[in-house]
Amino acid sequence: MKLVIVESPAKAKTIEKYLGSGYHVLASYGHVRDLPPKDGSVNPDEGFAMSWENYGDKGKQLKLITDEAKKADALILATDPDREGEAISWHVQEVLKAKKALPRDVERVTFNAITKQAVTEAMAHPRELDHDLIDAYRARRALDYLVGFTLSPVLWRKLPGAKSAGRVQSVALRLVVEREREIETFVAQEYWSVAAEMEQDGRSFTARLVKWKGQKIDRLTIGKEGDALAAKADVEAGRFTVESVETKPVTRNPPPPFTTSTLQQEAARKLGFSASHTMRIAQALYEDGAITYMRTDGVQMDGSAISAARRAIADRYDGGYLPDKPRQYQTKAKNAQEAHEAIRPTDFGKERAGSGDHARLYDLIFKRALASQMASARLERTTVELLDGTGQHGLRATGQVVIFPGFLSLYEEGRDDAKQAAADGDEDDSKLLPRLSAGDTPAKKAVTAEQHFTQPPPRYSEASLVKRLEELGIGRPSTYASTIQVLKDRDYVRVEKNRFFAEESGRLVTAFLERFFDRYVSYDFTAGLEEELDDISGGRAQWQEVLEAFWRDFKPKTAEVMDKKPSDVTAELDKFLEPLLFPDKGDGSDPRACPMCADGRLSLRGGRFGAFIACSNYPDCKFTRKFGQPGGAGETDSGPEILGQDPETGEDIVRKSGRFGPYIEMGSGKEAKRASIPKDLGEDGLTLDWAVKLLSLPRTIGNHPETGQPIVASIGRYGPYLAHDGKYARLSSTAEVFDTGMNAAVVKLAEAAEKGPRRGGASREPLKTLGKHPRTEAEIRLMEGRYGPYVTDGTTNATLPKTVAPDALTLEEAAQLIDDRAAKGGAGKKKTKKAAAKKAPAKSSAKAKKAKE
Repeated sequence: MKLVIVESPAKAKTIEKYLGSGYHVLASYGHVRDLPPKDGSVNPDEGFAMSWENYGDKGKQLKLITDEAKKADALILATDPDREGEAISWHVQEVLKAKKALPRDVERVTFNAITKQAVTEAMAHPRELDHDLIDAYRARRALDYLVGFTLSPVLWRKLPGAKSAGRVQSVALRLVVEREREIETFVAQEYWSVAAEMEQDGRSFTARLVKWKGQKIDRLTIGKEGDALAAKADVEAGRFTVESVETKPVTRNPPPPFTTSTLQQEAARKLGFSASHTMRIAQALYEDGAITYMRTDGVQMDGSAISAARRAIADRYDGGYLPDKPRQYQTKAKNAQEAHEAIRPTDFGKERAGSGDHARLYDLIFKRALASQMASARLERTTVELLDGTGQHGLRATGQVVIFPGFLSLYEEGRDDAKQAAADGDEDDSKLLPRLSAGDTPAKKAVTAEQHFTQPPPRYSEASLVKRLEELGIGRPSTYASTIQVLKDRDYVRVEKNRFFAEESGRLVTAFLERFFDRYVSYDFTAGLEEELDDISGGRAQWQEVLEAFWRDFKPKTAEVMDKKPSDVTAELDKFLEPLLFPDKGDGSDPRACPMCADGRLSLRGGRFGAFIACSNYPDCKFTRKFGQPGGAGETDSGPEILGQDPETGEDIVRKSGRFGPYIEMGSGKEAKRASIPKDLGEDGLTLDWAVKLLSLPRTIGNHPETGQPIVASIGRYGPYLAHDGKYARLSSTAEVFDTGMNAAVVKLAEAAEKGPRRGGASREPLKTLGKHPRTEAEIRLMEGRYGPYVTDGTTNATLPKTVAPDALTLEEAAQLIDDRAAKGGAGKKKTKKAAAKKAPAKSSAKAKKAKE
C-alpha cells in the first residue's frame, strides 16, 4: 500500500477517485508544525537553528498519518506545487522521521491541476523534495519571525497603542500612509475647459478647445474664469472649418490568462472581492478540479489547454475570432518564481462551475483564459481638427469605432480609477463621430465653459494596492491577501467604498518606522531582500548567509531604539513629523501656536491609547487634537461647535475634540454630561437629535420577563451592548441601541449566554475575540475580570500588563501572554505557599540522598 499525503480533505477526496487500489490518501490539513510563538524559536547564534513544534490540534491527524505510514510500503508527498507545498511535505517527512515511521521509499509528486490525466501523469514521474524551495521557506519563516519578535516588542514599549510590525506588512502600510499624506498635502488647482457642441448631417458631436490666440491649450492652461469666458466668446464668434481628418487603425490584443496577482486585482474591480476572499474561492475551485493551481506568476498555458481553448472558440464563434497561430505569453513580473501554468479552467468545455461566488469567479477565470487565445480587436480612431477663419482658435474632436470586436465580444479588462480617467477626458475616445471631410463647416449649436479642479491621487483599492506591491517587487503575490488582511485586523487601515484609509495608529507606526528603521521599510531594500530570497529558491544563494547579513545590522538597530526613553522617542517623532503636523500657515504665524490659549505651543504627546497633539500649558489649557495634519481627512481641530439646545433643559450641546477623538458635551464641571461620537455614526451624521439620544444613555428597555431585572442598552468602550443581571450581549450598531425592543433583547442575551460561561461561573460576553492561537488554534478571547482585563484560551488565563492597552492588544501578544503564563504554572493559577512547602522537603530529601550516595 502507498500512502499519499495532500493538504486538504477536499483535495484528498478528488485525488482518491483518480487513483486505483493500492493507494490510501490522507490530508494533513495544511501545515502540521510551526515555530512556537515565543522567544528562542529561531536562534541566530546557532546558524539560525529553528525549534519546530507540532500544532496541538493536529495530534489526531498526525497519529493517523503515523499509523498508516508504519504500514505503508511507500510515502508519496503530493502537496501543492509551490514553496509552501514543498514545506508541508518536508514537515510531514520530518515528523514521521522523528517518530521512526518513515517508509523506506519517499517520493514527491506535483500537479498543476487535479484532473485524472494530471494526477496519473504526476504519479508516473515522481521526484525528490526540492531542498532549495525548503531553504527558501525556512529563510522567509525565520526572517518574518525575527522581524516580528524583535521589532514588535520595540513598538509595544516605545509607541503606546502600536500592535505589530512585519517585513512586508509595514511596507504595504507605508504605501497606504504615503498616499494619505499626498491627499492631505494636495492643493487643488482650478482649471477651465471650453467645448463646443457641433452638428453635421443631423448628428451631434463635441469638440474641445485646443488652441486659443495662437497658443496650444493644455488641460491646465486656462486657470481663471475671466480667461475661460473670453475663450468661450471667441469660440462663439468664430466660424470653424474642418482642417484635417486623421483616421488611424488601432489593434488591441487580449490580456494573458490570470496570475495570482491579476486574478486578485480583477476580482476586486469586477466582483468586489477582497484578496483573501478571492484566494479562498480559488482554492475551493482548484480542489474541486475546476481550475489549475491558483498561486502562480506564470502566464503561459499548456499546449493541450491552448488546443482545447481554440476548439472552444471555434465552436462558439465564426472563424474570424480564431487567430491563425496560438498565442504565447511570457511572464513579465519582476522576480517571477515558481512559474507554473497560468490560472485557467481544467476543461474549456465546462462553461460553469459551482454556484454563488464560486460561479462568479470561475466565470471570470474561464472568460479571461478563453479570450487570451482569441483574435485581436480592430478599432478605428478618428481625430478631427477644426480652425476658425483667423487661424488663431482651434477645436479638436476625437472618436473611436470598433471595426471587429475580436476578444472584446467575450471579455474586457477592468480599469482602476475609471472615473478619474473619464474626468481627464479619456472617455472621448469611445464616442462616435459623424462622417467629416476637410473643408466641412459643421454647425455650432452651443459653447460651454466649465470649471474643474485637479483631484488628488486616489486612495488605494485592493486591486491597485496589489498592483503597486507587485510593481515594486515587494512580497509575493501569494501572500498579498494575508498581508492586507493583517493591516485590517490591526486597525491600521479601514476600508470604505472599497478604498483604503490610513488610520491614525497606522500613520503613527509608519512614522516611527520611517524615523528609526527607515532602511527596513524602504521599497528598494524590501524588494532587494525579496530578490535574495528568490535567489535561495533558485539555488543561487545560501539561506543562512542571507539571514546573517540581515541580522548583523538589524539586531543592533533594534537594541539602540529599545534603549531610548519613550519621551525621547516622542520628542524625535515630534521633530520628524513637524512638516506634516504643523505645516506653515503662509501668514507668518507660528504653526505650533495653541488656538485656544494663544500663548501655549503645540507638540506631539504619547498616551496610553496612542499619540495626540496637546498644548504646552496643560493642565491650565486642555486643548488637544487628534494625531494628523490640521485640515486633513478626519481632522477635527476647528474648536467647539454648538449643535443646538437640549429640548428639556435648554442647555447647549457642544461638539468637541478630545485626546481620544470627537465627543459631545452638555453642561460644565462635574455635572457635565459627555458622550463619544460612535464611529458608525461619524461626525457628518451627528445631528442634534442624535446628540440628545447619545447623552440620554444608558437606555432601559424594560424588565426581563423571567428575572424581573432591567435590561439596559448603552455604548461602552468596545461598542454598543445590552446588559442584564451581570450578563452582556453585543449590538451591531448604534441604531440598535435605540431600536432594540424587549423580544429582540431577550433573544440576543440568550444567544450570548449560550456561548459559554466565564471563569467563575458567570456567563458574560467577551470584550473581544482575537482569533485562534497560532500554535494550538484554540480561540483567544479578551475578558474583563475582577482585577482587570485578561486573555484566555479556555484553559489558561493571563492578566494584561499595565503597559498593554486592551483595545490595542494583538493576537500575537495575547498568545505570548498565554504561553508565558502556561509555562509558569498552568491555567492562570499561582502556586500557593502550602504547595511550595510540600515540594521543598522532597527536593531537600532528593539532594540529601544523592549526597549520601
